[in-house]
Amino acid sequence: MDDVRPTSAGQTIPGWRVIVSDAGRYWASRREPFPDDATQGAALNVPPFRTVDADTLDELRAEVERQETAAAGRVNR
Repeated sequence: MDDVRPTSAGQTIPGWRVIVSDAGRYWASRREPFPDDATQGAALNVPPFRTVDADTLDELRAEVERQETAAAGRVNR
């Protein structure tokens, strides 16, 4: 992903770094790792994921929310 551009101020998600690829795909990477409780014992293909992507900013925001919810659910078990 060498060909990326930073997003504008209106394209932010608190706690996540948002970039847009040259192809127009939106990516977000969590600035801080999830708490250990949120990821401990999780398989590699089970949320929460620290980096996610989507076709639109709204879809990306929804995907980020899914990851945060998944992490919170694991911590609150």
